Amino acid sequence: MKVPTRIPRQLALPRPQFVRPFHQSIARTANVAPIVGTGPPPDPPTPAARNAQERLDRRKKHAELLKTAKEVRSAQDGKSSGVARRFWKEVTVREVDGALQVHLDARPLRHPNTKAIIRVPLSKPNLASALALEWDILTSAQQATKQHLIPLTSLICRALDILDDDASNSPEATKIRTTITHTVLRYLDTDSLLCWAPPAGPHDRRNDAEESLRDVQKKAAEETVSYLTTNVWPGITIEPVLDGHSIMPRKQSEGVREVIQGWVMGLDAWEIAGLERAVLAGKSFVAAARVVAEWSEGSVGTGHAVPVGRFSVEHASKATSLEVDWQAEQWGEVEDTHDVNQEDVRRQLGSVILLVSGTGKQHY
Repeated sequence: MKVPTRIPRQLALPRPQFVRPFHQSIARTANVAPIVGTGPPPDPPTPAARNAQERLDRRKKHAELLKTAKEVRSAQDGKSSGVARRFWKEVTVREVDGALQVHLDARPLRHPNTKAIIRVPLSKPNLASALALEWDILTSAQQATKQHLIPLTSLICRALDILDDDASNSPEATKIRTTITHTVLRYLDTDSLLCWAPPAGPHDRRNDAEESLRDVQKKAAEETVSYLTTNVWPGITIEPVLDGHSIMPRKQSEGVREVIQGWVMGLDAWEIAGLERAVLAGKSFVAAARVVAEWSEGSVGTGHAVPVGRFSVEHASKATSLEVDWQAEQWGEVEDTHDVNQEDVRRQLGSVILLVSGTGKQHY
């Protein structure tokens, strides 16, 4: 006899069907608000400025706004914190005891460390005027403690320190001069003007004159090197330290460094201080040496042999930044970076020219 199989009730009964209702909202028309504005319609948007002059005007306007805001903030901070504004009203240049001195009212400008009066040779009136202008634009005595606001003062004091060090009778005399010489000669092995790009390939960029980056670098280097080996270091040969076929820079031939080292050690205090500033600014020893040699009023100056000013601030800054400018023209420049760096290099090279140049008749 078969035993009936029991089916669970849950399986025997049909499962309930769940119905999910769908709802649809009633479509409504949009209510457009009436136009209540008056006046002419706004100007259409203009594309971003691509012209260099437009970018320059925009940055100047932005700088003026920042300057105004800074002046307002400085005035407010001065009232709240009690910081006194500058204690001088007028800045003048006077001839005292055979030298030029910058006076803040009746007080002569002094060295910040030695407290000695800063004396500029009579043959450098432009340098003294620029120094006076640097102090005339300061708004408070506190700004005079910030080195980046008085760069020309720092450069002149560097030259005066070298003068004092050369005149001292201590066993460590000329220590500053020796240190500067060793520092600047290190840049000769990695000179930015002597490092050339590899030969151009078929797809590399060329300028309007069908020149590659290597061609432009080679032309600039050969012009400066020819000037130096003809008027400054006759008889020596300066080779490129990196010509694109190697990743390791090579040193100059034997005897070249000794000749150049003797030339650097023979510079006067103003010239060697200017050489140091120019080398650090452009990362090029040969470009800095040409600036000093062409513009100096001292014995190393070659202004009598070639026209003075041929290698200007603009030429020197372009020569030391050929690759950066080339890449910026191809890929675009970074605003507030490339342009700021270029202006800073021009400022430092300009201060070097002011430092070493003069009328040619020095009085100390």
